[in-house]
Amino acid sequence: MNNDPRMRSPHLGVFAIGLAVYWPQFESLEGRLRGYLASVEERLAAWGEVTSGGLVDAPEQARHAGARLAQAQVDLVFVYTATYATSSLVLPVVQQAKAPVIVLNLQPVAALDYAAITTEEWLANCSACCVPEIGGALTRSSIPYKVVSGALFEDARAWGEIAAWCQAARAARAVREARIGFLGHTYPGMLDLYSDFTAVSGQLGSHIEVLEMDDLVARVRAASERQVQEKIDEIHALFDVAESSTDPIAAPLEPEDLAWSARVAVGLDALAADFDLSALAYYYRGLEGNENEQVTAGMIVGNSLLTARGIPCSGEGDLKNALAMLIMDRLGTGGSYTELYAMDLAEQFVLMGHDGPGHLAISDERPVLRKLKLYHGKRGFGVSVEFKVKLGPTTILGLTQRADGRLKLLVAEGESLPGPTFRIGNTNSRIRFPLDPATFVTRWSEEGPTHHCALGVGAVGEQLRRVGSLLDVPTVSLT
Repeated sequence: MNNDPRMRSPHLGVFAIGLAVYWPQFESLEGRLRGYLASVEERLAAWGEVTSGGLVDAPEQARHAGARLAQAQVDLVFVYTATYATSSLVLPVVQQAKAPVIVLNLQPVAALDYAAITTEEWLANCSACCVPEIGGALTRSSIPYKVVSGALFEDARAWGEIAAWCQAARAARAVREARIGFLGHTYPGMLDLYSDFTAVSGQLGSHIEVLEMDDLVARVRAASERQVQEKIDEIHALFDVAESSTDPIAAPLEPEDLAWSARVAVGLDALAADFDLSALAYYYRGLEGNENEQVTAGMIVGNSLLTARGIPCSGEGDLKNALAMLIMDRLGTGGSYTELYAMDLAEQFVLMGHDGPGHLAISDERPVLRKLKLYHGKRGFGVSVEFKVKLGPTTILGLTQRADGRLKLLVAEGESLPGPTFRIGNTNSRIRFPLDPATFVTRWSEEGPTHHCALGVGAVGEQLRRVGSLLDVPTVSLT
């Protein structure tokens, strides 16, 4: 069993449709179609755990197939139109399965031999024939669906799209099964960050595990010297130490600073393991240098390490952004804790970043540790992480909430550019979007976002729209 949370497979349902009246009329047709279905099942098995409803050719079989897929709790149902069949064979299956539907219009041959065609050969290749009918029936039944059309064999475009839906299903399943830790409270006054836990659980299925600072403090206290030294070694293997900075709030990194960050990181590892966390949103103000404040100030390195291994951590108590980071991570694109920093109207890019944890897997170079004598706008001092994301295509994802309480995804693709960035102990990158900086910031802001977002590598806007579709969350793309 693979315990990597990024590699947990989606549950994929599939069935084919045919018309029972054809079988006595055309002796070899049923066997051919079952062979085609077996080929589809084999391809899907590369991307998830497959449950098949078989070849459905009668209403009673449709009910049995639907019950089988419902019992398997599939994340996605693929309807393979192996030949012409009535839409009455599809509707009972998908009604019971209660999962998003993808209709596979996959023709076995690229073109028919028109001079030599027989009725049986046509029926073995008429995948497209019933797709409009199915679309009409599902639409009238208020069941959302998508269609993938192409060739059953040697069609990279069609099978690439199917693979993308399976990958999106994996990300969607990760959200529905997620256990999101909420440690402390939201940064006071950030009204955009405040989250309705019931709305999140009700719309996405995610569980919110409310944590006390005592839960973390106790685990930091329990860290052994051996664990702390092993964590120091891990940090040295992954990070460089920053050179001196012109920022007056920066200071040289001392051994005791690193040891404290390592001790807190050990405590965070235990917290994530004990509560089986998929992600973490956190913030705690502290008071006059008390222990809670010291632990909170030492969390950045440990949370960066957690994020890098698939447990994304979002500061300032931004629960919605922790979920956005989780989606990006499960798509394999990273997902770093980010906000808009500034516009460069001369070179036409937006500077994006944040103090706090970053996704180390998408750093352009080895990330850097920098000691800060204070965290602006927050209490305490300690070790922070500094890097910029890899150069090339990037995507940002925001999760926000509309006035009617519904969640909404915001997506924009851009490009990470070379060039100087801040050296103030923050992640920050130059991101150029297709829209000019002023227009981009205006349009993004007019969509009512949460001001944090998840920054990842690669152009994955289309994949994020698929995830939004599977989660039934409206998705708006700005680019």
